[in-house]
Amino acid sequence: MNSEDYSDGCRRLPMSPLEILVLYLWFRLKQLCCDYVFNNAWMANNRGKAGMAGYLPLLSHVSIHGAGTLIICMVFAPVLWWLALVDMVIHGLIDRIKAVLTNKMGWTSQNKAFWITLGIDQEAHNLTHLGYIVLIIITLGGVVL
Repeated sequence: MNSEDYSDGCRRLPMSPLEILVLYLWFRLKQLCCDYVFNNAWMANNRGKAGMAGYLPLLSHVSIHGAGTLIICMVFAPVLWWLALVDMVIHGLIDRIKAVLTNKMGWTSQNKAFWITLGIDQEAHNLTHLGYIVLIIITLGGVVL
């Protein structure tokens, strides 16, 4: 099967299982880097605060995630560049809910509930990335086994 080139620059060949694994690993690396390596104390400690004191660090954090998702989309499926914006919104909602709840309840790393909410937060991001992967696979023509 030959690749059909479209004006959007997106190939239309089914993905192999290895390509899907590589795509998944890129999203996991993006999550690791954006949530831990590129995150800082200002972003992590303030995104649950009221008003601009919480929204500015949150916007900074989700912008980093959006940039990571944009890079992945431009490599695998440029036509899906807009997933970067979707990721910023979804990631922001997940993180804001977790941060507000954690702050309201006064949970710290000394409380089991803190770690449970962190785990739920990370799994919500993982499931979000799974949705993006499925959309990329569909856009590229499915899976070839």
